[in-house]
Amino acid sequence: MSIETWGLSSSRSRISFAVRHLVFSKTRGGFNRWYGTLAVPDGDFSRATVEVVIDASSIDTGVLRRDKHLRSEDYLDVKRYPDITFISRRVHAEPGGRFRVIGVLTIRSVTREVTLDVESIARGEDRRESDRVLYSATAAFDRRAFEFTGNPALDSGGLVIGERIEVEIEVEAVRQPAERVA
Repeated sequence: MSIETWGLSSSRSRISFAVRHLVFSKTRGGFNRWYGTLAVPDGDFSRATVEVVIDASSIDTGVLRRDKHLRSEDYLDVKRYPDITFISRRVHAEPGGRFRVIGVLTIRSVTREVTLDVESIARGEDRRESDRVLYSATAAFDRRAFEFTGNPALDSGGLVIGERIEVEIEVEAVRQPAERVA
């Protein structure tokens, strides 16, 4: 069996999220620094494994004050927990180039199983003849599962911060040259 290694291109990809704020709107953001690899046995993406490490301090919602609060002990606590990780455990191939990738997400040393719904968008070679793939993925999870529990109620009965975090990922991966074994 041969294992192809694919590097996830953080400069051509994005990891973003959205969460309800004050019931009516959504706060959107993403992470600017992360890296990951995709290991593909015998070229079969339905058996692939993926590992991603996100620099938690790179959270960016476009509002500096909010980002500072999200980095604090109240949320990500980036001084004690600098990384967010995702490691796949199983892949289920579905019709139409879709996959369900089940893995473990670790935030602030709390690890929970999360399912990514993944769609294969494209595969081809670039100008340098590098083999590339593009995937789109979505997931959603309850923020309370990761112990983000502080949340004042509004007089109207809603919550300041919604409980459901929606994740969207667009990732481009580039096949790495095969290592030669002597």
